[in-house]
Amino acid sequence: MSEYHTPVLLHESVDALDIDGGGIYVDATFGGGGHSAEILSRLGPEGRLIAFDRDEDALKNNSIRDPRLILVRADFRFIRNFVLYEGFRDGVDGVLADLGVSSHQFDTAERGFSFRFDAPLDMRMNNESDTSAADILNTRSREDIEKILRLYGEVDGSRRIAGLICSFRETKKIVTTGDLHEAIAGALPGNAEHKFLAKVYQALRIEVNSEMKSLGKFLYGAAGVLKPGGRLAVITYHSLEDRMVKNFIKAGNIEGDMQKDIYGNAHVPFKAVNRKPILPRESEISANTRARSAKLRVAERTEATI
Repeated sequence: MSEYHTPVLLHESVDALDIDGGGIYVDATFGGGGHSAEILSRLGPEGRLIAFDRDEDALKNNSIRDPRLILVRADFRFIRNFVLYEGFRDGVDGVLADLGVSSHQFDTAERGFSFRFDAPLDMRMNNESDTSAADILNTRSREDIEKILRLYGEVDGSRRIAGLICSFRETKKIVTTGDLHEAIAGALPGNAEHKFLAKVYQALRIEVNSEMKSLGKFLYGAAGVLKPGGRLAVITYHSLEDRMVKNFIKAGNIEGDMQKDIYGNAHVPFKAVNRKPILPRESEISANTRARSAKLRVAERTEATI
């Protein structure tokens, strides 16, 4: 599992679930199975774990052989459907989600997630989905591409970048990461090229995989399946994700709009367990640099309905 992906905030996130040995838990982002293995190590014979991943590679690389594990190839936005389908109609005791891209995805050139390789510009987490990053860059309007870069990557000069992409594709189709770099070479800052490209790639990846839409549906679904007193633990890696999770914990909706009854009382489905996010220790960041931007938020399900 460690060769496939090194789990981030492993013990902190699983500790946050406050596991009951006989409980029912969900690992919404299986990846390399590190968090799942830790959860299983704390469950008794009657405990169960449902794990989700839409990436076929993750399921193929799974080395966990445990009858208590139910592994589902699906987007975690469908958490409520599958929890009910598996027969857990009374709900679950905890849900964990690590929203990061796996090390395997970043390090496999042909997946197209990393600008370190000259490879097909793919970025699909589910390789059976229809639209790749290359498809978006070759078919969307300049306005659409600008919006994607601005909203999902907070890319400086997103209008100019979008214009360069659209000009380039008039004479050459954008197929590989190298094509993209060639298209926007004139706008890359000489002293911060990697940081700039990271924002561009983040924006494209989020759009290809509908990540923000999936996260929103997942949060509502998690609230729908967690028992009162159950724990939600979510590890985020950029401000857009973190803001959405923070808003949902605070207000029960992804916009962060607090709804109150006629008496001025707010009835929200979660209460925050940690006022501030839990961050990785310096030792973890030194051992795994991809942990540097991680934030863990933990909440407990209340009696309120959504």
